[in-house]
Amino acid sequence: MTLREKFSEEPININLYNFKLTVDSAKKLEKIADEFAIGFAEWCLESLLNGEEPKADTIKELLEIYKKEKGL
Repeated sequence: MTLREKFSEEPININLYNFKLTVDSAKKLEKIADEFAIGFAEWCLESLLNGEEPKADTIKELLEIYKKEKGL
């Protein structure tokens, strides 16, 4: 499931008057972000432990590779 789909799946309540998220919505967004960060870290660590050469020159490039490989 892509990140966009995950974010769309969770109902997010935003107060448009003062641009604040509800506590519940902020927790949902934090959970999605945490799962993504953990997945990326595990993917990087697994690659290193398997002796794979870095596939990119920057962290940003690694992130894009990860998202593409995982269909995010």
